[in-house]
Amino acid sequence: MQTATFAGGCFWCTEAIFKKLKGVESVTSGYSGGTMDSPNYDKVSMGKTGHAESIQINFNPEKISYSTLLDIFWKLHDPTTLNRQGADVGTQYRSVIFYHDNEQRSLAEASKRMLEKSGIYHGPIVTQIIPFKKFYRAEDYHQDYYNTNSSNPYCQIIIDPKITKLYKAFKPLIKDKDSKL
Repeated sequence: MQTATFAGGCFWCTEAIFKKLKGVESVTSGYSGGTMDSPNYDKVSMGKTGHAESIQINFNPEKISYSTLLDIFWKLHDPTTLNRQGADVGTQYRSVIFYHDNEQRSLAEASKRMLEKSGIYHGPIVTQIIPFKKFYRAEDYHQDYYNTNSSNPYCQIIIDPKITKLYKAFKPLIKDKDSKL
């Protein structure tokens, strides 16, 4: 098993996407990249901790590669908006790849360069690629949020379209038992 840590806006959205992938054993919502020890949602939401809403993914590299996780990460959010994803605004919603080793760093930097050269985006990619330091698990009510609250309007308006986009782009990677697609 290996670990990947990403921040790309609301952790409810990113968690919901990555949980659907074959080879992903677990996804945990939390906080990373800041200076405050033991942050909580209220403090992170105020934007004063330096932490970003993040997810930590435990995955089997024999079933899904880190490069594939990066491809999905880039497609599920807008990496050109600084400290913002949709209506969510603040440093806690910034785009970050927290690398765990030199191989992840190299792969992340190479994928960012390829994306920049592709011309898909009109603005510069502002995603940070920084070393992983610490991850703090978010409160229980944030874990598996989409699956336990799929009738919530936020889930239907924001997360459902992202899942549909994922399904269309990466159908072979979706877990067969997924009944929400």
